[in-house]
Amino acid sequence: MALQRTSVALQTVNDLRKINGATKVHFRSRITTPSGAILPEPKRARFGFLGVICSVMTGLVIGATLSKMMANFLEEKELFVPADDDDDD
Repeated sequence: MALQRTSVALQTVNDLRKINGATKVHFRSRITTPSGAILPEPKRARFGFLGVICSVMTGLVIGATLSKMMANFLEEKELFVPADDDDDD
């Protein structure tokens, strides 16, 4: 936290410039080059949303399969056996 505050303070001091005796804050946006030219639009990832959906579905299927296999293993070794509550009174 202190490191972040220090870096922000140093960046602010670095952005201050004296112009005609007055201190002015000089910020340059990230959409221009140092010479002032506008940067081209960034490339978009094709099938970005579809890739996210595929990744999430793959993770869910693998997780469900591992959970099922682990539950079967525990039940087979009788480490975890669901209680048979017979309330037939």
